Amino acid sequence: MGQKNNAFIPLKIAVLTVSDSRTAADDSAGDYLVSALTDAGHVLADRALCPDNLFRIRAQVSDWIADEGVQVVLINGGTGFNEQNRVPEAVGVLFERTVQGFGELFRQLSFAEIKGSAMQSRALAGLANRTLICCLPGSPGACQLGWEKLVQDQLDARTKPCNFVSHL
Repeated sequence: MGQKNNAFIPLKIAVLTVSDSRTAADDSAGDYLVSALTDAGHVLADRALCPDNLFRIRAQVSDWIADEGVQVVLINGGTGFNEQNRVPEAVGVLFERTVQGFGELFRQLSFAEIKGSAMQSRALAGLANRTLICCLPGSPGACQLGWEKLVQDQLDARTKPCNFVSHL
């Protein structure tokens, strides 16, 4: 973990669960992300659940990118290798800049837990209109891994040598 010495800046974060089978009542991965971000001191700006449909995902994320009240979008689900998983295709085209190491680091961390199956994760992240978009798999364990090992510190202005807060 990087050194911390600046003031904490709470960010406004939206959570999107992409699933054809989950409902608000059983969205444990989305629930985890909401709990983790609020426990860290951030603000839940919005939350939505939508089916794994390229255009509905893109529309929701585009709305949040255009909304000055959203600085970060956390997406869970829709990143697998099955052809119905469309998150990378839906949001990748919206990125002005791709966070190149995000997916690679996520797969490296996942390898310790799920071995070679980690290569089927298409986790990714990028920036669009000064909004950070992080796309994680839909399991609670994957969301916890991504939040704790990659996302949390990068959303904290106190993390050195760098973090994403100044880009938002």
